[in-house]
Amino acid sequence: MAIVLGNRAKMSTSTTGTGTISLGSAISGYQSFENAGITNGQTVRYAIEDGTNFEIGSGVYTSSGTTLTRNVTESSNSDNAINLSGSGEVFITASAADIFVNDGATSLTTTGVGTFASLDISGDVDVDGTLEADAITVNGTALATVIAGTTVTNATNSAHVLVTDNESTNEENLIAFVEGATSSTGNVGLEMDGNFAYNPSTGTVSATVFKGNIDAVDGDFDGTLEADAITLNGTAVTATATLDTGISNNNVPKFTSGVADNDFLRVDGTAIEGRSASEVLSDIAAAPAAGSSNIVTTGALNSGSITSGFGAINNGSSNITTTGVGTFASLDISGDIDVDGTTNLDAVDIDGAVQLDATLTVGVDDTGYDVKFFGDTASAFMQWDASVDDLILGGAAGLIVPEGQLTIASTAMTSSAADLNQLNGKVAKTAGLETIWVPATAMSPTTTNGCTALASVETTAGKPDMVVLAFPVAADSFAQFSIAFPKSWNAGTVTYQVFWSGIAATTNVNWTVQAVAISNDTSIDVDYGTAIAVTDAAQGAVEELNVSAVSGALTIAGSPGDDELCYFRFGRDVSAGDMAGDAQLHGIKIFFTTDLANDA
Repeated sequence: MAIVLGNRAKMSTSTTGTGTISLGSAISGYQSFENAGITNGQTVRYAIEDGTNFEIGSGVYTSSGTTLTRNVTESSNSDNAINLSGSGEVFITASAADIFVNDGATSLTTTGVGTFASLDISGDVDVDGTLEADAITVNGTALATVIAGTTVTNATNSAHVLVTDNESTNEENLIAFVEGATSSTGNVGLEMDGNFAYNPSTGTVSATVFKGNIDAVDGDFDGTLEADAITLNGTAVTATATLDTGISNNNVPKFTSGVADNDFLRVDGTAIEGRSASEVLSDIAAAPAAGSSNIVTTGALNSGSITSGFGAINNGSSNITTTGVGTFASLDISGDIDVDGTTNLDAVDIDGAVQLDATLTVGVDDTGYDVKFFGDTASAFMQWDASVDDLILGGAAGLIVPEGQLTIASTAMTSSAADLNQLNGKVAKTAGLETIWVPATAMSPTTTNGCTALASVETTAGKPDMVVLAFPVAADSFAQFSIAFPKSWNAGTVTYQVFWSGIAATTNVNWTVQAVAISNDTSIDVDYGTAIAVTDAAQGAVEELNVSAVSGALTIAGSPGDDELCYFRFGRDVSAGDMAGDAQLHGIKIFFTTDLANDA
């Protein structure tokens, strides 16, 4: 890399640590690196002063962001990068290594280019690269050779030329001749004419034409050999000469009958003749591979193909084995088929019994196909219908399940066929939501803050009387009743619905219910649970029946369970309603949930 310098370039830096420097502004009395002529990407020699710490090195200047990398050559931190405090100063300077002192003993070394007006060297010059000069003189005499485009005009003759041995390169080297051919000694020139060349790799000499006598150990002619006379082993060969040929006498082969492309050659004594494929089969006493004939073999047919036009292939008791694919228009096999891999068939028609020793899978997950089994009775079948994911029994087809072997979801059916027959079209009772009607006649006013006693209110003679408990508007009042729930109850929360009548066509009444469960051998002197309210509006006339909405979930206090008595306190919250008169209760409906079909 070339080191560049700049005059009076000194800048501040707020960089901390040992990394790349971010340059600040120029120090008073100095200029920035850019104003000193330093351009982006140039390498400068720098020095850093930070308190008593110093650092000398070279770094690459980047104009964008104004940064300088650090390649330390000497520092107060054992020649490593100093840890900047944020108050350092950076300036361009020459180091001792950049200045050459001519003390007569020190060599001047540079990786750049030295430019001199003139250079007088009293000793030797050793140039490892290329020496380029406009003119060169030797002992005062100009040397005009091919230097910077100058053509050689004079040359000193040499009695010897250095020649190197190269026998490996596959190339055509032109052969040099003495020019003029008048003399082979003295100051003569060399020239290369025509296409006379030598290839050191193949050891061959090539030319357009060879003339004169040729005495060669071996001759290889790709073109036409033209000669006035040819002799073989001292015997002249003429245009009418007959050559004795054959194998036994080591002569050149002679083809005694026509040879065509792709023929086989047969040696018969001293004659060599061409034979076609069918003739070769005939020669070895084998039947030809004609289109309608048979191929009989006891060995292996290891290559090639058998195409259309052949007749039957009779391999006797041997196997036919291939690692390829056999393609047949149809295949009729009278024996067994053993397939180790996967059999992919577009359609299967099986007349006999089928035995499967592994799982039969039809389709893949999320992609199914219909499977249908027919019975002996017309229209009787069992079908898996993939379009609706249903198993369908059609026609006279039925389903027989051994007793105790039917499971729905994860629940085993324990009912016998006789049990199911008892239903005989009736709907069996199932677990779920049940109701209990509690009339006003089953209730009694509480001792404290009780409602009005049960009364019968006549509507019209001969028409229904209203047997009700009246809840006055003057203050909150209550009635109570109790229920022993069936064992089928799930002991959970309950809801309720109020049936009542008002005495005037006013707005609404707020009803509340709270409850507690009492088990065997426990005190009844316990608190009720949290009250759940339901508000209902009067409908108009005094004798109209009002039915409230179903309340929210009511939690029964205590620990509800089987064989427990649940006490309910029913009341009217007058502060939450604004009907100006008595509210008359006919009764309430309790909703509860069962998890068993009966109490068995």
